[in-house]
Amino acid sequence: MSTHQRAVEQIRQSYAEIPGDAAPRLAKATSNLFRFRDAGKTARLSARDLAEVISVDPVSMTAEVQGMTTYEHLVDATLPYGLMPYVVPQLKTITLGGAVTGLGIESTSFRDGLPHESVEELEILTGDGRIIVARDDNEHRDLFRSFPNSYGTLGYALRIKIKLRKVQPYVHLTHVKFTDADKCMLAMQEICDSMEHDGQPVDFVDGVYFTPGEMYVTLGRFSDRAPYVSDYTGMRIYYQSIRKRKRDWLTVRDYLWRWDTDWFWCSRAFGVQQPVVRSLMPRRYMRSDVYRRLVALDRKYGVTARVDRWAGRPVSEAVIQDVEAPIERGAEFLEFFHDKVGMTPVWMCPLKANSRWPLYPLEPGKLYVNFGFWGMVSLPRGQFDGYYNRLIENAVHDLDGHKSLYSTSFYAREQFWQLYNGDAYWPVKREYDPNGRLLDLYDKCVRGR
Repeated sequence: MSTHQRAVEQIRQSYAEIPGDAAPRLAKATSNLFRFRDAGKTARLSARDLAEVISVDPVSMTAEVQGMTTYEHLVDATLPYGLMPYVVPQLKTITLGGAVTGLGIESTSFRDGLPHESVEELEILTGDGRIIVARDDNEHRDLFRSFPNSYGTLGYALRIKIKLRKVQPYVHLTHVKFTDADKCMLAMQEICDSMEHDGQPVDFVDGVYFTPGEMYVTLGRFSDRAPYVSDYTGMRIYYQSIRKRKRDWLTVRDYLWRWDTDWFWCSRAFGVQQPVVRSLMPRRYMRSDVYRRLVALDRKYGVTARVDRWAGRPVSEAVIQDVEAPIERGAEFLEFFHDKVGMTPVWMCPLKANSRWPLYPLEPGKLYVNFGFWGMVSLPRGQFDGYYNRLIENAVHDLDGHKSLYSTSFYAREQFWQLYNGDAYWPVKREYDPNGRLLDLYDKCVRGR
C-alpha cells in the first residue's frame, strides 16, 4: 500500500503540473477503445505505476487493485485462492478502471450485472485534482454511482476494492442450437430467470448468432472434475467449436479467456485463422491486444483503405459496437441487423443490472441482451462513413435499448444527454470538475475532442 501511495502522489503532482489549456489524457499501455481521434492540444498523464494487484483477501473475498491493473493480472492473482471477480470482461487487457469508468460485460452478467456492481470502494483523482475515496455509503456516493459510464470525464480510478466469488477448477459447456431467433431469446430468458437448464445449475450464459437459421446459446457450469479439457490457444479456434460439438470442458482460466486468443473471431482479418499462418504464429502473439495494436497502425497509416482503392473494392465502414436491447426485443434487433448490416457472427450476452446507475440507465431487474459486432462493412453507393453506425443507433433507440460508448457515436447533443442522463451527470461534473479540466462526456465520446 505504501508503494501505491507513492504512485498516487506522483500522478496527483503530474496532474497539477499540466497546463490549464491542455486537456489531460491518461496514458495507458493498452486500450480497448475504438475512438481513434486526433490528440489536439493534450497532455498525457502517465499511469505506469498504477497497474498492480495490491492485495487479495481470501477471508473477506475481496481484492484491492490499482486502477490500471488488467483483468488478466487480477485473475492470475485470485485463481490460486479459488476466487475470481464476479464479472470478468472477455479480453485480457481490459483494466479494472476501464471496466468501471466505461462498461464491461461477460457471461455471468445475467446474474451478477456489470463489473462495477461488485465494486465496494473507489479511490479517484477528480477533475479538480483531489484524491477522493468514494463508496456507496459515504459523502461521495453521487460520484460513486455516477462513475460507471463516465469514461474518465469525472476523474480517474486509482484504486478499486472489488468483491470476489468462489470458483471450481473447470467449466462444463453445453452449446444449444436454435434455428429461430424468437425461440432463442425465449429460451435464454427462461434459463436466465431459473438459472438452470435440464435440472442443472447454470453459472455462465452467452451465445453466438451465425445466420437467421443458426444460432447457439452456450451454457456453462462450474465443476470440480473434467473428463478432458480443450485448448483453444493453439490451432483450434473456440468460436468454430461451438458449431461442431454440443459439449466441452475448459479449465476456469481458459474459459475466462476463451474469446481472447482470436479476439472473438476478428483474428480472421489478419489471416491468423488460416492453418499455415496459425502454425507459424507464436502463441504469445495470439492475443486481443496485439490485434488491437495492428488495427491502430492500420488506422494511422491507412493501409487497408489504400489496398481497397488499388483493388477497386468499395469503401468500407468500421462497424464496431456493443448494444443492449430488452430480451423481448432481441429477435427484432437481429432481424434488423441481418437485413440492414449483414455482418456475422454476432455475440449475444444476457445481462441484468441489479440496481440503478445514473449514466447508463438500465432498468434494474430487467433482462437485456448485449449484441457485439466488430468488423468492416462495404458502404452502399452514394453513402458515406457513419451510415451503418447511425442506422444502428436509431434502431437501438427505437427498441428501448442502449449503446456502449467505447466506439464511434453520432448522437446530436440534446438526444445524447436524454439517453445518458445529463440531469444526473452535470451536478456531479460541477461538483468534482468545476473548471472543466476534463472533457465532458459528449465532447469525449461523440465529438472526440
